[in-house]
Amino acid sequence: MIRRRQILAASAALAAPALARAQARPPEFGALALPVRQDDTVAPGYRRDVLVRWGDRVTFDAPPWNPRAPSPRAAATQFGWDARVCGIAIPPPAADSIPRGVLAVVHPTVNPAMAWPGGRDRPEVAAAMQGASLLNIEKRDGRWVVVDGGFQSRRLAADTLCRISGPVAVGAESALGVLGPVGGGVTPWGTLLLAEGDPRGWLSRLAPLHPRFTHGEGFGWVLELDPFDPLSLPVKRTALGRFAHGDVAAALASDGRAVVYMTDRRPAGFLYRFVSADLATARDALDAGRLFVARLEGDRLRWLPLPEGGETARDPGASAQRAGGTPFDGPSGLGLDPRRQRLLLACRGSPARPAGHVIEITAADGDDGAETALARLLFAAGDPRDPAARYGGGGLPPGSAIPLNPDTVAVDARGRAWIGTDNGGVVRGQAEGLYVCELDGPRRGVPLPAYGAPRAASIGGAALPPDGEILFAAVRHPGAEPGASFERPATRWPAFEPGVPPRTTLIGLTRLAGGAVGG
Repeated sequence: MIRRRQILAASAALAAPALARAQARPPEFGALALPVRQDDTVAPGYRRDVLVRWGDRVTFDAPPWNPRAPSPRAAATQFGWDARVCGIAIPPPAADSIPRGVLAVVHPTVNPAMAWPGGRDRPEVAAAMQGASLLNIEKRDGRWVVVDGGFQSRRLAADTLCRISGPVAVGAESALGVLGPVGGGVTPWGTLLLAEGDPRGWLSRLAPLHPRFTHGEGFGWVLELDPFDPLSLPVKRTALGRFAHGDVAAALASDGRAVVYMTDRRPAGFLYRFVSADLATARDALDAGRLFVARLEGDRLRWLPLPEGGETARDPGASAQRAGGTPFDGPSGLGLDPRRQRLLLACRGSPARPAGHVIEITAADGDDGAETALARLLFAAGDPRDPAARYGGGGLPPGSAIPLNPDTVAVDARGRAWIGTDNGGVVRGQAEGLYVCELDGPRRGVPLPAYGAPRAASIGGAALPPDGEILFAAVRHPGAEPGASFERPATRWPAFEPGVPPRTTLIGLTRLAGGAVGG
């Protein structure tokens, strides 16, 4: 597990110079309680808009949503039951000067009890309902909107044709399907990466549908695709390894090579890095390179090279353990600072440290390809009265919600982290929340709540366009607490219509006064 005392000590010593140098700005958010209730909670001065819900159309040919009569054909064209936001790909400016983008969202899970009347599993529908949605967004009349049935909007699911490349050959038939993606990110070279999670649950569920789900070698990889070409084939890059991914984030080394960070989401999972052999601009650059695993050495993180070849690619965990990699406490979300070579790692927690924490990793000499990096704690989640909890800048404001189980993290253009929590639908004394946390200055390491999810929902990531005037976030599986069902959910958010199940929803947070979210 992570050596928390070493990182805490290093953090205290290193934070002081940054506090002295940084310029303070008035906080946009303050103390905000997040009570457990059927509706959500929005910070004062902000507006929450419902943008896309489970069952809403993604492609132009999607039929109307009918939750009581689901079909694979309909599900393959509609927004999925679950959702995590991965990022926004921005194309070159168009002739009409309208800001546009493609928002990537993955759909990791489908809970039969909540998705269908009677709770009977429908594997053929679930296979089409999971996967990913790419949504056209643009700015109209000063507001960012999701374009209904946009040209580049598309769905990826279990029947999507893919290509498999790299050191592991698994057969042409296994190239069919995207299964259980859990995270992703936009690369500096203009592509989109999507990380498939642990495929075992999905494989056992879908095995009766097709033999490719029985052997399963084609799943559990990182996919790369062109977000702007709706006809492009996703490519499964086997050089990046097959394991239970939590998230993926891409950067550039100082010499132009591709760098891909990945988390292994198990309770004692590893943090990996892949560095390409060729420049990131080379065709199929992610097919050749070297995998590394992170090892913490006090306030330093060292990248240990793993043996090259198909054996490591098929099971990086075994190689990482032999190499001496450091197990982390449920490593999950990754967020890269667009202003500097800094990576944030959200750890959901482990039995030893159940509340979780967020770690800041700064590349040595500003080079994501360097052998070492500086590692320090941003904050350790939990009740401030618990000696294990650590917050900067004087701690949390009185009456503020307490972050627990940080699961997703994104960094905006102003150097603020947006952190979403996830406790898997278990209802506690407060709602799951979206928190904003400064990375520099006197309030560094103080996560302030900006939004609270409805009952039993969690936060599935966030993304902001370059102007920062909207925050897109996913509110996952509302009402799906243990024992709930399609007929008897814990809430019917967001519509609260009798007989209509609660729906995972892509929301937009904007300031009532206008301008960038967060001020």
